Amino acid sequence: MTLHIPFDNSYGRLPDRFYARQPAEPVRAPGLIRVNDALALQLGIDPAALASPEGLEVLAGNRVRDGADPLAQAYAGHQFGGWNPQLGDGRAILLGEVVDCNHQRRDIQLKGAGRTPFSRMGDGRAWLGPVIREYLVSEAMHAMGVPTTRALAAVSTGETVLREQGPLPGAVLTRVASSHIRVGTFQYFAARGDAEAVALLADHVRARHYPGADGALELLGEVVAAQARLVADWMALGFIHGVMNTDNCHVGGETIDYGPCAFMDIYKAGKVFSSIDHHGRYAYAAQPGIAAWNLAQFATCLLPLIHADSDRAVALATEAVHRFPDLYEAAFLAKFRGKLGLVTAEEEDWGLVLGLLSAMETGRADFTNTFRALAGGDPAGAFANPAPLGDWLAQYRARLDRQGGADTAMMARCNPAVIPRNHLVEEAIAAAVAGDLDPFSALLAAVTDPYAAPPAGFDLPPQPGQEVLRTFCGT
Repeated sequence: MTLHIPFDNSYGRLPDRFYARQPAEPVRAPGLIRVNDALALQLGIDPAALASPEGLEVLAGNRVRDGADPLAQAYAGHQFGGWNPQLGDGRAILLGEVVDCNHQRRDIQLKGAGRTPFSRMGDGRAWLGPVIREYLVSEAMHAMGVPTTRALAAVSTGETVLREQGPLPGAVLTRVASSHIRVGTFQYFAARGDAEAVALLADHVRARHYPGADGALELLGEVVAAQARLVADWMALGFIHGVMNTDNCHVGGETIDYGPCAFMDIYKAGKVFSSIDHHGRYAYAAQPGIAAWNLAQFATCLLPLIHADSDRAVALATEAVHRFPDLYEAAFLAKFRGKLGLVTAEEEDWGLVLGLLSAMETGRADFTNTFRALAGGDPAGAFANPAPLGDWLAQYRARLDRQGGADTAMMARCNPAVIPRNHLVEEAIAAAVAGDLDPFSALLAAVTDPYAAPPAGFDLPPQPGQEVLRTFCGT
C-alpha cells in the first residue's frame, strides 16, 4: 500500500531566513499509537496507508515523502513578559502543506522530531505524556467547536528521553494546523529591523487566513477579532492555556501549543495549573488581558505597514487593539447566554453571568457540571456549598420568565457533558507509559463526543486524592 500525501507547499517559497531546511531526525523503532482516520480523509490521505509500515516511517520522521519540504520555522517571542529574540521550532519539523477537502490550506508538522538549529540546549524530542495530552485535548477542543490545531497521529519512537522525572518513552505527534504562524513570527523579523520580511509575512498571512483583509490595518483588525472569539471560547469551557506567550499566539486564531493546559474542575477565577506560572500571569481570569497585551505586540510589528507617518500608524493601531475588550465581551456574553439558555439579550446579562461565577467560586462548584445541571433546573449538586446559589437562582429564574423559559436544547448544545478532566488525562498517560492504550482510547472516544451522555465516570470531578494541582510543559 503506497502512501500519497498531496503536498502543496507555500511557506517554503518565502525567503530562506524564515526557516531552516532540514528533515526530521530518524528514530530507532517506531510504533503506531493512533491515526485520526477522519482527519486523514479530510486532508486527502488514505488512513490505512498512513497506518501502514511506510506511513509509520513517515510519521516517525524516518522517511520523507515526495513533495514534502521539511523545515523548522524561525520565530521569537515574549515568554512570561520577558523578551527572547531567538526561539523557533526547537523540536518540530513542518513536513509541508496540503489543501483539504474544504479547500483550506493545512500544515502537517511532526512535533518531537529531533534537534534543529533552534533547539538551543534541548534534545528536540517529546515524551509520550505530552503527546497523549495534546492529542486528547486538541481533539476535544475541536469537538467542542473551538478553533484549534489537530492531532493527525501519534507514534512511539522506541527510544527514551531524559526529563526531570528520569528516562521516559519517546513519542512524535503529527500536528495539523491552518498554519504555524505566530505573533512571535512577526516579532522575529520586526526586532531585526527586517521590514521586507514583515511585509512578506503580512501578505502571506492575509492570503492564507484573511483574504478579504486589505492591508496591514485590516489584518490587525481581523487578528484582534479572531483572538477575542478564541479566548471567549476558552473562558466558556473553563479552559486555561497556561503559557500564553506571544510565540504561542496564533495569528489565524487557533489554540496552539497546549503544554501545561488544563480544564478547571472547581471554579476559581485566579486558577493556575502551570508549574512555571509562579505569579499567575496566565491565570483563568487573566487570559483576556494577556490576549490584548499580545495583540499590542503584534500591532507594534505592523506599524511601518499601517501608515508612513509613525504617529498616525500608532493611533490607528491603538484604535484597532482597543476594540478587543468590546469584541471579547460580546463573544463572552454570546457564549454564556447560550450556556444559560438565554435567547434574548438584556443589559443585566453581564452581571448575571458574573454573579453566577461568583457564587460558583464561593460555593466551590464544579465548572462543567454546574452549567450542565442548569439545564435540568437544579445545579446545587455541583456545589460543595450551595448556599451562595440561592439569591442568584432567583435572579436567573426571573430572567428566564421574561423570555418565556430557558432554551434547554441550546443549553445542551453549549454545555459539554464531558471534558478532558486532568485526572483522567493523567490516568491515560500513566497507563500508556505502562503499555496500555485502552484508557487513552476510551477517554478519546468520550471527549470527542462531548455533548452525549458519557460512559460512567467520565463526567465526574476528581475524588479526594485524584485532583491534579500542577501541570507541566514536559515535552
